[in-house]
Amino acid sequence: MGGTAPQGLLLWPGAGASRDHRTLVALEAALAPFPVARCDHAYRLAGRKAPGRAEVDIAGVVDAVVTHAAAWDLDPNRLVVGGRSYGGRMCSLAVAEGLAVAGLVLLSYPLHPPGRPERLRTAHFGGITVPTLMVSGTADPFGSPEEFAAEVGAVPGPLTQVWVGGAHDPRADAAVADAVAGWLVSLGAAVPAPGSGD
Repeated sequence: MGGTAPQGLLLWPGAGASRDHRTLVALEAALAPFPVARCDHAYRLAGRKAPGRAEVDIAGVVDAVVTHAAAWDLDPNRLVVGGRSYGGRMCSLAVAEGLAVAGLVLLSYPLHPPGRPERLRTAHFGGITVPTLMVSGTADPFGSPEEFAAEVGAVPGPLTQVWVGGAHDPRADAAVADAVAGWLVSLGAAVPAPGSGD
C-alpha cells in the first residue's frame, strides 16, 4: 500500500435497500467531515428493485470509484470501498478482481445464504490483499463467528474483525461507526476519534 492514508469512503447498501439505509447514513454522519459517499447499486440506478448479474454491480463499483476520485480530486487508490451485505460483497469482488483501493469495509458480510452454510461466498477471498474490516452481528444467520473463523484465514491482506450484538441488520449503529472510525484511524485517515460523536 505504500503507507498512503485513505482520503474518502464509498458505501453501498445491501440488496433491496437504497443508499439511504440507516447504517450508511449513520456512518456518514459519524465520520464527517471525512468524505463519504453513499452509492446505489447499478441495478437500482437502472430502475430495478433486485440485483441481476453480479458483474454489472461490480462494474458499478469500479465506475463509482473513478467518478468520486475525480470529483474529490483524489487518486482512486486513496479511497476505501465497502458496504452492507450484498454491497460489501460486490466491493470485495471488485477488489479481488484488481480494483486498486486503500481498503475494504464489509458490514454484515453474507458468508452464505441463511440455512445454507455449504453455499459459501468465499471463493474470491484469496484475491483480497488490501486492509479489510469486517463488522458483523454475533447472531447473523448469514455467518456465525465460528463459521467466519473457519474461512477468513483465506484473506491474505490485513484483516480486522469486530463483532457487535445483533443479527444481519444490527441496530448498534454507534458501535459500527466506532469500529469503522477506529479502523480508518489505524490506516492514517483523518477522521474523528471513535466515540467522539453522538
